[in-house]
Amino acid sequence: MTTGTGGYGSDRETAAGSPLTTAWIVERTAPAARHPLRRVERAAGEPGPAGLLIEVRACGVCRTDLHLAEGDLPPHRPRCTPGHEIVGRVLRTGSAVRDFAPGDRVGAAWLAGTCGTCRYCRAGRENLCPYSRYTGWDVHGGYAGHAVIDARFAYHLPEGPPDEELAPLLCAGIIGYRALERAELPPGGRLGVYGFGASAHLTAQLAIARGATVHVLTRGAAARELALELGAASAGDAQETPPDLLDAAILFAPAGDLVPVALAALDRGGTLAVAGIHLTPIPALTYEAHLFQERTLRSVTANTRADGRAYLAEVARHRPVVRVQRYPMSRADEALADLAAGRVTGAAVLVA
Repeated sequence: MTTGTGGYGSDRETAAGSPLTTAWIVERTAPAARHPLRRVERAAGEPGPAGLLIEVRACGVCRTDLHLAEGDLPPHRPRCTPGHEIVGRVLRTGSAVRDFAPGDRVGAAWLAGTCGTCRYCRAGRENLCPYSRYTGWDVHGGYAGHAVIDARFAYHLPEGPPDEELAPLLCAGIIGYRALERAELPPGGRLGVYGFGASAHLTAQLAIARGATVHVLTRGAAARELALELGAASAGDAQETPPDLLDAAILFAPAGDLVPVALAALDRGGTLAVAGIHLTPIPALTYEAHLFQERTLRSVTANTRADGRAYLAEVARHRPVVRVQRYPMSRADEALADLAAGRVTGAAVLVA
């Protein structure tokens, strides 16, 4: 079993001997404009045998954090610290850790633990593990000065790129990578990207690097400008029809009303992958207009560690432009409110 406390040890707020850290917690679920986060001082926690205690240097602000704070996703842990795009430095390692040492640059992502023994884990589909645990949902995340993570679910990060540019890769990038794989875009194909936030602006660049023609459909004028700047062939409003029929599409916006729009834009045999963890209700679909001619609708659920390693290896070869909107860690509630209000272009990142 790789879930449980082997990686985390004690992260009780009064853990003896643990360094104190300043952290944000979800005090209560509420709209981001009403500030559901609160800053507290608590024990950072001590790593278990397979764990790492890290000093957080940057943490991305993901839309999933917003869904958790606003109550779209049910809380798994009271007063949990959000954040699952964590870049930090190892301070201490558990007794069983061999792959990391103090001082190493490390990343932590959404998937924090799995059972390792269920039929999904055994089949290499650990993202579907019924006993999976998630950073910032089941265990304290990176909106804090320190975090305790499981070394088996951590990533070695290269020296060189700034912390704030690496952080969005750890969820926005990895989930976008999995969504692109799920969309089954053929070589040189035409990809539609619906919504253009942190994940989409990284995924579009990955698709372009692979030789795709990318059409971006999103409501924000600034996001459309960014899409064209990054190499998209066109950029229009989310409800518009792209200039070409699409071989594949990815829906990043959490808007169920865009599902029939994107399906209708697919060519015969095309696939729509829905990348979000939360989606508003989908309107009724018409078989002939939306699904006939072997169009496919697929969901994307979390990621595997293999996804993370493959994506980080690919971006090492084709380093993306990461459009970052920086916030000091002390303004995490403001960053979340800006994300909710559509005031973020690219990725919001908290920096120490």
